[in-house]
Amino acid sequence: MKSKIALALTGLLFLTLGGMAPADAAVDAKQAEKLMKSNKCSSCHHATKTKSGPSLKKMAEDFKGKADAEQLIITAITTGPEVEIDGEKEKHKKIKTTDQAELKNLAQWILTH
Repeated sequence: MKSKIALALTGLLFLTLGGMAPADAAVDAKQAEKLMKSNKCSSCHHATKTKSGPSLKKMAEDFKGKADAEQLIITAITTGPEVEIDGEKEKHKKIKTTDQAELKNLAQWILTH
């Protein structure tokens, strides 16, 4: 009887863990890259190198461990906050989409770097 219970619990554990995937597993990298390209984000941001804006890797490091990291990124790309570039302050360009799924995907993709 104990072995049947243990077997049932083990099966339940595998089913539960099988449904869990890493946070970046659902990220559509091609869609995120397309959105970045269409908004010319790469003119200021690169995956690993600092340009006039921080690299995606640096952004991911800065947001690491923050529970609201995804929302912070979405806010930054949709509200056009003031940023400093080469000592000059200017408004960050707003992304040209209001599709929440696209925004969430892009934020998650940035966090995978």
